[in-house]
Amino acid sequence: MLKQLQMGIRAFMLIASKVWSCFCYMFRKQYRALAQYQSVKYEIYPLSPVSRHRLSLVKRKMLVLDLDETLIHSHHDAMLRPTVKPGTPPDFVLKVTIDKHPVRFFVHKRPHVDYFLEIVSQWYELVVFTASMEIYGAAVADKLDNGRGILRRRFYRQHCTAEHGSYTKNLSSICDDLNRVFILDNSPGAYRDFPDNAIPIKSWFSDPLDVALLNLLPVLDALRFTHDVRSVLSRNLHLHRLW
Repeated sequence: MLKQLQMGIRAFMLIASKVWSCFCYMFRKQYRALAQYQSVKYEIYPLSPVSRHRLSLVKRKMLVLDLDETLIHSHHDAMLRPTVKPGTPPDFVLKVTIDKHPVRFFVHKRPHVDYFLEIVSQWYELVVFTASMEIYGAAVADKLDNGRGILRRRFYRQHCTAEHGSYTKNLSSICDDLNRVFILDNSPGAYRDFPDNAIPIKSWFSDPLDVALLNLLPVLDALRFTHDVRSVLSRNLHLHRLW
């Protein structure tokens, strides 16, 4: 009798454990789905007279933006191992022709990218610089711009330099005044010649809870007041090695 009771208790605990695990899984899944669409806001307060005066003394700066794994992630028909969980709907689909072959790209936007672009476009002149082919990069930039006219200047693979199996981006070809240009890129190799003009960011593939772009807003808000962006960004060279 006692043995049967013990076996019944074990069976009950096993079932309860499985039910609890299932409940926790479903809760986390729903939480991630809700968090992806939560409203966000970065408070932009009116500038004080001192801040307005300071801003008038410095030139407007250029923020150069990479695309893939920085602002978006995409995969196409021919990819054997999609980096996004199967069943995850893309934010948009691009149909382009490469070497006379039609290719569909399924593009996922990094969380909060639309809000990020809306805010930083008020502070900086935005420039897209991607190592991707122009036919693809231009289509992605058009989607991100969404008719706002904030991503007009664009540079593509043909503007990069092939070195050591990767592409480097020459920031001086965008602006000869390196005091006022810097790049946001997930690949340190892309800006190896301009480490003092770069902000590293972790590569993004599919995490719906990613807040990297939001975390950059306070820094970018302050950086526009500097005379030389390198005076600040050169102090963060250790971060490039982390990425």
